[in-house]
Amino acid sequence: MKTVISFIIIFGSLVFFHELGHFIFAKRSGILVREFAIGFGPKIFSYKKGETLYTIRLLPIGGYVRMAGEDPEVAEIKPGHRIGIILDENELVTKIILTGKDRYTNARTIEVEDADLEHKLCIRGYEEGDEDEVLQTYPLSRKAVIVENQIETLIAPWDRQFASKKLSQRAMTIFAGPLFNFILAVVVFTMISMLQGVPVKEAILGHVLPNDPASEAGFQEGDLVLSIDGAEVNTFTEMTKIVRAHPEEELIFTVERDNQTFDIAVTPKKEIGENEETIGLIGVQSALDKSIGKIAVSGFQETYHWTIEIFKLLGQLVTGQFSIDMLSGPVGIYASTETVAKAGFIYLLRWMGLLSINLGIMNLLPIPALDGGRLLFFGVEALRGKPVDRQMESIVHFIGFALLMLLMIVVTWNDIQRFFIN
Repeated sequence: MKTVISFIIIFGSLVFFHELGHFIFAKRSGILVREFAIGFGPKIFSYKKGETLYTIRLLPIGGYVRMAGEDPEVAEIKPGHRIGIILDENELVTKIILTGKDRYTNARTIEVEDADLEHKLCIRGYEEGDEDEVLQTYPLSRKAVIVENQIETLIAPWDRQFASKKLSQRAMTIFAGPLFNFILAVVVFTMISMLQGVPVKEAILGHVLPNDPASEAGFQEGDLVLSIDGAEVNTFTEMTKIVRAHPEEELIFTVERDNQTFDIAVTPKKEIGENEETIGLIGVQSALDKSIGKIAVSGFQETYHWTIEIFKLLGQLVTGQFSIDMLSGPVGIYASTETVAKAGFIYLLRWMGLLSINLGIMNLLPIPALDGGRLLFFGVEALRGKPVDRQMESIVHFIGFALLMLLMIVVTWNDIQRFFIN
């Protein structure tokens, strides 16, 4: 249950912040946002506020912000249709009733001649009961709704649709999703620094674990390591590399404590590392800096560091050094979350930050159906001076989405085999 809750909170937070980026910048650009959804599939919770329907859906594997003009718009009103309309005190149509007209006793019934719900915002037709059969024009309120099967859908004038906005506004709306994942990572890593401090660069010892080689050899918190076996040591990372490379081999540390310098002999114990290699450990942690200045920049530094590391892995994937069998999907993330959750809250936070960076980077890749794919089309539009044919773009995104789903199936099967079968 702890793993399930941790997975839902972490994955839900990543998706929420990603979609929040899209949502905020869509709103800032004046785009009508029809739905803000966490998850896919059937709705398990929904709440309507203003123009937007907020939903939580059954499958917690993503989310979306449905913007006007991005999906097929509201039902088309064709010539010959008989519809009901309700007008306000200014003679503007506020409701267009396609089905269930009998529920609205104050509705006028008209036979449609033509309708423009995007640009001219009007419906022309003949009103039922008009013996002269005069063609009338009914202007629409910009807040008019279409009623079909008792569901009200707000119309979207052209200037409220995604495609009507400037290229810079559209690009920023799409880019904002991955951007907010990086912002979330900065916030998470800053929180970690606030809770435990920032590891110092110098080879200064922090907490010395009891009953481990360092404690038994006499190391103390605050010791500054100057050299190991005569080789100068400048950083805690350098010290760690030397120790890891010499399991069960005696090392002579030259240490400074209280302005005095002396040697301490210690033999690292042998452990199995993450990649199954044998490493040495002595049981010390880095000293921690809890100053406001260090904490303020630590989130940015950690985010930058892990962004570079993930790009290195992507480079290895392209060159064949990193196999597709090593990729993980939701099943693998769930299994890894279970392991991390056992290690403690700080490790869970760090895992969340890493996943957020990973989600941001993956979405920026120039792959159709992802944010990066859409940004690529915007780049082509900027070079051409006009948009790419929308039908062609839709086909490319559809093919990209199908291939991504195929990749997801392969990755998920690999995860199942790795964690539950082998």
